[in-house]
Amino acid sequence: MSKQIAIFGLGRFGTSLARTLFEAGYEVLAVDKAADLVENIGPYVTHAVKTNAINEAALKKLGINNFDLAVVAIGQSIQDSVIITILLKKLGVRYIVARADNELHGEILNSIGADKVIFPEKDTAIRTGPVLTMKDVDDFIPLGKGAGIVKAPATPYFIGKTLEDIGFGTNQKREAAVLMIQRGKEAIINPGPQEVVSHIDVLIIVGNNTDVGELLEKTDLPENSKIHNGNSH
Repeated sequence: MSKQIAIFGLGRFGTSLARTLFEAGYEVLAVDKAADLVENIGPYVTHAVKTNAINEAALKKLGINNFDLAVVAIGQSIQDSVIITILLKKLGVRYIVARADNELHGEILNSIGADKVIFPEKDTAIRTGPVLTMKDVDDFIPLGKGAGIVKAPATPYFIGKTLEDIGFGTNQKREAAVLMIQRGKEAIINPGPQEVVSHIDVLIIVGNNTDVGELLEKTDLPENSKIHNGNSH
């Protein structure tokens, strides 16, 4: 799974996040208007560019519309954070994550189209990295060596399918397993491969980050989802 990720703002959080994602195997573009910050991050990312990202022409020159994910990691200047988020949305970036330092900042970012808002004081960059790349993940616990435990709601692709059909069976090629399914107030521990996923389910998954990410990204809606959607099994 190769993704192109652009990170705007190379303060402590942005720099740590850029390095974390690059070490995890992603193609990372790091952007800042400060030459020293760009120079320092250079050896630890795919590309590092000095530019003022509040300029639409500069963003177009970076080919930002081709990126799978953009992270606006700027914290000190709310104005710059908001402008860059608006421009990224306008230029067609598929998924935008924006940093907020307080609730009001977060509300503004949500209102202008950020797909996810994060608060760095609550999450370290190492913990946040996989959560960003796995778009629908609510939480992540790193286990080391490219693996972790993920909490994620059932995706449309999952609904109405068995865990084995999705790719979590014991004989599957991917290194990923469902430890538990939260179904409302019910907790299904170590569910079997024939367990059918409901629309209310939240899955606790353990495995290789890349394999888990690929499973969560499946988007084609199963034909039988309407039959099982809304039923508990």
